[in-house]
Amino acid sequence: MKLLARDKPERRLLDESRRTRAMLWVMAIMLFLTVLAAALGLGMAGASRTLDRQLAGRLTIQLVEADAARRDANVRAVAERVRALPGVTRVEEVDRARLAELLRPWLGEAGLDADLPMPAMVDVDLASGDAAAADRVARAARTVAPAAQVDRHAQWLSPVSRFLTIITWFALALVLLMATATTIVVLLAARGGLDTHRDTIAVLHMLGSTDMQVARLFQRRIAFDTLLGGALGTVAALAVVWLLGQQAAGLGSELLGGVALAPLDWLLLLLLPLAFALLALVAARIGVLGTLGKTL
Repeated sequence: MKLLARDKPERRLLDESRRTRAMLWVMAIMLFLTVLAAALGLGMAGASRTLDRQLAGRLTIQLVEADAARRDANVRAVAERVRALPGVTRVEEVDRARLAELLRPWLGEAGLDADLPMPAMVDVDLASGDAAAADRVARAARTVAPAAQVDRHAQWLSPVSRFLTIITWFALALVLLMATATTIVVLLAARGGLDTHRDTIAVLHMLGSTDMQVARLFQRRIAFDTLLGGALGTVAALAVVWLLGQQAAGLGSELLGGVALAPLDWLLLLLLPLAFALLALVAARIGVLGTLGKTL
């Protein structure tokens, strides 16, 4: 028992069960929100990269021709001409039945009438998304059918990509805001501990303890509370992220599927409690040393 009583005097100095529990749960909540914000940012960044990669080299050639026989001939000729171009990885005519189903909400059953002229569409995938390759495809298609229209998917979905980028930066700002709030909480906790133990610290100074030695007592305890509370909050947040990821994957959406976190993203999220513990340690040292230098 005497050995236990002599063990780790800094625990006796900072023996504040209520304050410790409050600090631990505050840090758990802070890390819970931080991990959620970081997961949102990483997911949106991954979705943005996936969207850009999928759409950068994807084109659609549209052929409008009232004569069905001539339209079909033009489609075959355009497909052969484009397929022969360098950098083209896939050329495929869009199924007419699929087009009819897409037109059904606007044209009703009349849109399925065989006598009604329907545009033909050819999907083209390029190895790269540079404008020169897209221009070559457009010129080749218009050589066969001067009225052919070439649409770049990236052009139409660029607002979606910009929105994902904005969400990514917003999530990063939230993480930085939570880090700032954590620093403030640590400074307040350190100064509160100094006020509570002012007399004890004065005795330690008379016994020869330096400000740095006193600061180590506080920073170790605060860093430990931050790490433990952060670990609890991180585990809870990761569980929520995993459940949301499972729900998104079950929807079958190609865009939502790109929001899934990569293994490196999970690793970064797991490192957040350690990063915040280091931040708390540095903030506690600076706050304690600054206060001791002014008041003691």
